[in-house]
Amino acid sequence: MRLWFVAPLLAALSSGQATATEVDLELVLLADASRSIDAAEIQFQRQGYVEAIASPEVLDAITSGFIGRIAVTYVEWGSADSQDVVVPWTVVDGAASAAAFGEALLAAPRNAFGPNAIGNAIAAGQALIEGNDIDGFRKVIDLSADSASSFGGLPIPLARQSALAADIVINGLAVLCREAACSGRPGGYDLETAFAEQIIGGPGSFVVGVEGPDQFAEAVRRKLVLEIADLGG
Repeated sequence: MRLWFVAPLLAALSSGQATATEVDLELVLLADASRSIDAAEIQFQRQGYVEAIASPEVLDAITSGFIGRIAVTYVEWGSADSQDVVVPWTVVDGAASAAAFGEALLAAPRNAFGPNAIGNAIAAGQALIEGNDIDGFRKVIDLSADSASSFGGLPIPLARQSALAADIVINGLAVLCREAACSGRPGGYDLETAFAEQIIGGPGSFVVGVEGPDQFAEAVRRKLVLEIADLGG
């Protein structure tokens, strides 16, 4: 029997059976880059995430997982047609990969602008999770914003419902104040309550509030530990 066809057949089968990268968590970090955020604020947000993801507490949470690694992507969002993948999906499994993620984040230019379109940001996060070649035990979208309002584009309730139906948890980082000397709630309302009622959802979902740049890195660190170790709620 002539078997000249076997090698091409096996190659075709093996290419169709490529396995996805397994991780404990797929995490989309949706960072506010809307028109209320200036260049300095973009940098302190990014620096806060760089410091947090490389912290001993976060690295310990990552390596203590069942698989011992997570996949993370950092996206800045503004208007309905402005969501920029600043750092693409990156597997973080220790200090070296966390540092590489941080270097890429600080080096990238800002490309997202415009008024808040939170619904479109959430939809972009869902698309990134569903379109990757990663298999995460848990899937989380983490939205940071200094407002729960949205202007145009996809309504928040529809985007939220779609993500939750896809078994994606939505957490929030409510930026209550961006000035070191200020206090209180932006726009005269309780932003954390607005996040809880309108944006977050899914098992163990939560909101972390932060006031001022001095607290930002610590708030991000605490939030990442909760997400990675699945301690929300």
